[in-house]
Amino acid sequence: MTTNRLPVVLTPEPASDEDVVGSNVSVVNAMYQALLTAEEMAPEALHSYFVDFYLAQSLDGGFAQYVFMTPDRVELDGYIREGLAAMGASGHLELFNRATAFFDSLSDADKDAYLEGEAIADERPDGVTAMEALDNEFEELLETEDVTGLNAAWLRSQDGLLVLDGAELAAHIAARVAEIPDLAERQAEADSANTPEFEAIIGELCALAGHDLEKITMGDPNFEHNGKNVLAWHFTTDKGSFIMIEEESEALMINPETKDVIALLEFDEDEFAIA
Repeated sequence: MTTNRLPVVLTPEPASDEDVVGSNVSVVNAMYQALLTAEEMAPEALHSYFVDFYLAQSLDGGFAQYVFMTPDRVELDGYIREGLAAMGASGHLELFNRATAFFDSLSDADKDAYLEGEAIADERPDGVTAMEALDNEFEELLETEDVTGLNAAWLRSQDGLLVLDGAELAAHIAARVAEIPDLAERQAEADSANTPEFEAIIGELCALAGHDLEKITMGDPNFEHNGKNVLAWHFTTDKGSFIMIEEESEALMINPETKDVIALLEFDEDEFAIA
């Protein structure tokens, strides 16, 4: 990718602060969908994006929801801190730092109690009560420090800001994508991630058996196997018609006429075997 500074990109004439921030969110989402990575986007766009994510989660369910929606907070916490600081949201930055530090200091039991929202006030651990107080403080602070307004003003002030309509935005993203050196690998990984689990398993079984998968035809929930009805996926390869059945620790590729097991995929040990 180019080493030139990447610009923040917005769509034309957003009508309000919410629209400005939302425009940036839409552009960043489009870039992610086009397989651009964070390193290939303007850092300011990502700071705005994740500050808005934090705001939306906190408004909907407090800091607990932010934690629920962010299993690995290290990177996102960093983006949010830097974004709040850059856009001048000093009060929210101070509160975010207190909330993250206090939550991380809680015992596992208190974290679980807060995240699960224990309802009996007199049985609430002190840590849960303190986190709820920070949630209330967050809502009160919004009345005097408007994060969305600060976020929008900061986006508008960016040097090199691009305002592109739909066709221009598509061309701009396409030009960035064309510079990705490992695009084919990223596309393959994305395709694999979007492949239904049963399809991926059938593909693995076919590879083990040395078959070329041609078509998955149907799922049969009433296929009899070992004396009981199970879900069987019917598919064809260059060598005929077969079925796939999942058991607790393995998947089987079976000839439906002879019931012979053609290939076996073991889940637990991540080892493959041909029967």
